[in-house]
Amino acid sequence: MDFIGRKEELLVLDEEYELSKRTARFTIVFGRRRIGKTSLIQKSLDGKKHLYVLAKNEAEATFCSRLQQQIETELAIPVFGRLQTMKDVFEVLFKYAATNHLCLVIDEIQEFFYVRKSIFADMQELWDKYKSSMHIDFIACGSIYSLMKELFEDRKQAMYGRITRKIDLKALKIQELKQVLSRYSPQYKNEDLLCLYAITGGIPKYVEMCVERNACNKASMLQNFCDVTQPFVGEGSDLMNMEFRREGAVYYSILSLIADGKNTISEMESVLQIKISAYLQNLEINYSLIRKVRPLFASERSQGIRYRLADNFLAFWFRFIYPNQNLVVSGRSDMLLRIVEDGYNVFSGKVLERYFLQKADEESDWTTTGQWWDSKGENEIDFVACSSLTKKAMLAEIKINRNKISLSALQTKSEKLRPKLKGYDITLHGLSLEDM
Repeated sequence: MDFIGRKEELLVLDEEYELSKRTARFTIVFGRRRIGKTSLIQKSLDGKKHLYVLAKNEAEATFCSRLQQQIETELAIPVFGRLQTMKDVFEVLFKYAATNHLCLVIDEIQEFFYVRKSIFADMQELWDKYKSSMHIDFIACGSIYSLMKELFEDRKQAMYGRITRKIDLKALKIQELKQVLSRYSPQYKNEDLLCLYAITGGIPKYVEMCVERNACNKASMLQNFCDVTQPFVGEGSDLMNMEFRREGAVYYSILSLIADGKNTISEMESVLQIKISAYLQNLEINYSLIRKVRPLFASERSQGIRYRLADNFLAFWFRFIYPNQNLVVSGRSDMLLRIVEDGYNVFSGKVLERYFLQKADEESDWTTTGQWWDSKGENEIDFVACSSLTKKAMLAEIKINRNKISLSALQTKSEKLRPKLKGYDITLHGLSLEDM
């Protein structure tokens, strides 16, 4: 699949590369597995001389020995003696960067944490020692989101405060997903776009897998995601196992409950029979796997908090794949597909709400977007958008089928929200598959 999007991120990396010709620059690129970090960096460095290092969890001396050969070959640096530690490696590279322009990329840098935690202290010591004289574009990249945040954003960690730029790579935008379908399936329908958005979440690798298998319509996408011989069915476990080294069972249970619609603390605690506030905080802040959602205009102390998975793919995986692992193990792709097809309409209806909210954030001039529900959770409005600049507001009911939209019901619900929008010109709309 052709490289799609990432214009803003490429501009950042290009700018850092140019700045590094005069001074030392240190950029970290992080984001969840399969988000396209390595592809982004490679695209930005196309045609530029650089040293690419893939960190591995192996004996440090062995790794450094091979890295020494790479340095001598690619940078033509004469290295005297044997490099046995990463401190030796950084000393050689940083000295080189004091008299030569160097672009250094270390991919999966968090793996050094498992080799020897003090590698980052060595890195910090030598960075501080040579920084003032170096001409270096140092790019560090990692896939374990929680660990990358800890290593580079925790005040207690050695490399804290050394970053000059940070790229937290997100999924492809809706317009970019449309570009993919327009290029590889020009006759696509809106139901195909919704399905691509719903099950890949805009994660580039998953989108690429669909394109490679020519699965660009709803039926073929669902079939491929339910094929137990395809990597999709195991992808959720792989991603979770990378992040959760401890207490994984509780986190799995919480994510599964949220995906199944039990999205309040009371609902989840009634099932799990344990207090989960600390787990939810970790999932939201450290792992960025869930989001806390309040009704629009609610205060921080609002009791109407709900949680949702931040990742469409994981929402799909935890809703359909994780609860049916027995079918995966027994190779029953056919039964798994039947279960998905049976529940897809309800699942995709909620995803369509997220689609229109995201689309508004990416493409419109609204200053605030979200959803609203009353304290009892009975009256809900799927889409609320307003502009503090124009004093206009839009309320919408969202349904897959336009014929099921009731603007009269929306009018009734809106009466309870109008006091919050006093002075705004409010319009009511119905949004469906046809409006994507």
